[in-house]
Amino acid sequence: MAEPKFLKIVKDDQVARITLDRPKHNVLDIPMMIELNSELEKIAADSALKCVVITGEGKSFCAGVEVGDHKPDNVDMMVATFNRIFELINVIDIPVIAAVNGACLGGGMELAIACDIVLASEKAIFGQPEIKLGFFPPYAALRLPELVGVAKAIEIVTTGQNYSAQQSKDLGFVTQVAPIDGFAEAVENTVKQITMASPLIIRLNKRAVKRHIGTSFFQGVDLVSNYFLKTLMKTEDTLEGIASFEERRKPVWKNR
Repeated sequence: MAEPKFLKIVKDDQVARITLDRPKHNVLDIPMMIELNSELEKIAADSALKCVVITGEGKSFCAGVEVGDHKPDNVDMMVATFNRIFELINVIDIPVIAAVNGACLGGGMELAIACDIVLASEKAIFGQPEIKLGFFPPYAALRLPELVGVAKAIEIVTTGQNYSAQQSKDLGFVTQVAPIDGFAEAVENTVKQITMASPLIIRLNKRAVKRHIGTSFFQGVDLVSNYFLKTLMKTEDTLEGIASFEERRKPVWKNR
């Protein structure tokens, strides 16, 4: 596939960074979403990576999905392509970080809340304004009740109002708010904390968090405990972590 036209991609052996770059507010259209899905597919298949950062070029993170793609001739393809983003993020086994630097509206907010960690600049604004155009946000309708509860989810989608970064953190769908001039540093600090660990153990931690969702408490305890004993404790990196602690040295991860 040709180089992305609407994304900037920077990847090293630990971190993949995706910058949405479609002036002027990084609005997603079908070609841009196809590019994003292609990159997410590569990331999902890369067992060496430790985390993903998605951010936006300029003053906005992403101000939504192109309104023209909602027209009857395009809407089936738009929804399928848009949904593929969430399917891929859901199967990526490493933390996916949304670094929200500005306007994060409509489909842009849906993209952000699909991520595992949402870091927001103080100037970030969140909202689901679809109702004002006669739509509803399908993924937000699914995801928001998990994050903020049913009542607040209904408020968000039926009022179409905007929320500040701090309000969004108080509601529970933003993880951390950073000052504008310290935002990049806050993102890098989170990346650094994650990348200190083994890529395999990072994956096992994320899987453990998701493994019990939808089960009863007792089923969950059994699932996670068995995963700890029969999978985690069989890895070389867990044994290396124990040994490095006892020997007071930095661990040497083998990713196995």
